[in-house]
Amino acid sequence: MYFRETGQFKSKYKEELAAFPIFEDKIGIAIAAIIAFVLIPLFGLPGLSYEFTISAVMIPVVIFTITTLGLNILLGFAGQISLGTAAFMGVGAYSCYKIMTIFPDLNALICVVLSGIVTAFVGTIFGLPSLRIKGFYLMVATLAAQFFLEWAFIRIAWLYNYNISGAIEVPYKEMFGIVLTGAKSEPLTRYFVCLVFLVVLTWLASNVIRGRIGRSWMMIRDMDIAAELIGVRPLTAKLSAFAFSSFYIGISGALMVFFWLGAAEVESFDINHSFTYLFMVIIGGLGSITGSYFGAILVWVVPVILKEYGKSVFGIDAFIMENFTTILLGVVMLTILIVEPHGLARIWQIAKQKLRLWPFPY
Repeated sequence: MYFRETGQFKSKYKEELAAFPIFEDKIGIAIAAIIAFVLIPLFGLPGLSYEFTISAVMIPVVIFTITTLGLNILLGFAGQISLGTAAFMGVGAYSCYKIMTIFPDLNALICVVLSGIVTAFVGTIFGLPSLRIKGFYLMVATLAAQFFLEWAFIRIAWLYNYNISGAIEVPYKEMFGIVLTGAKSEPLTRYFVCLVFLVVLTWLASNVIRGRIGRSWMMIRDMDIAAELIGVRPLTAKLSAFAFSSFYIGISGALMVFFWLGAAEVESFDINHSFTYLFMVIIGGLGSITGSYFGAILVWVVPVILKEYGKSVFGIDAFIMENFTTILLGVVMLTILIVEPHGLARIWQIAKQKLRLWPFPY
């Protein structure tokens, strides 16, 4: 009774093709926006300290959602598998660091966007093998990119300004008198910066995917030979998917270091992180923007909250909670994939379809 499209008539094609054609969907988006922009910044999460909520839960999950969006564009919408996500995040982080040090007066947000452009260029180069190979062989090629970029982050000292520790450290940056990066920046300020990036990039992705470029990606994903026969150029479609995906991933890498961690070494961009981001996409749902949100929340937020509740509420040892949450997350992932192989986004879609008919069975 609360999710009905009865009486919501469309008189224009533009209304029919809107991102949220049902009024109740718009209400849900508005509620989510109020929670993210108002309630959490004011009150945090129940049972958790305010600073922990913002710094350890909200900022990283927003950043990882951007990462998952980027990977989902490549894997879910374009059908091009990649195991080099973490390395491309490293490209974004290191390029943002170099841009900030070479142009110290440049705005921090512009540096983040420019780092995404640099990462898009690098991603396009490593996407060239997709023109000749696909499937398992393309996965191996992107895995080679992961190892090569990790080697570059260690061996090319110019990338981290010849720092003895080999780490990149975040410089002090402010805008309109508000400190954005550095030790003096407030977690709430960094959270809002990341959240605005997420909203803008989600809006951009939804429009691109529903347009000509996004349709060409999905045609290449479903049947590349047939797509080529009807006029879709595989070179343009595949390389644009790699560039667009890498742009998102590069921005998330820059945000991760400059608005969350404060400093980073090459271990922050290793192969284990690439698998984690891949799990987020698969669990959330391939080819779904909503699934990118669900996957990031399940893989990051749920284990962090469980560990914190276990330590603070029940007094369970941190080591035990670490192992418990890892096992529980694995069981939940297997259960979701068995029940619905298309991930949480498909479960959410089925639930909405049921709500349209409830309480009637037909």
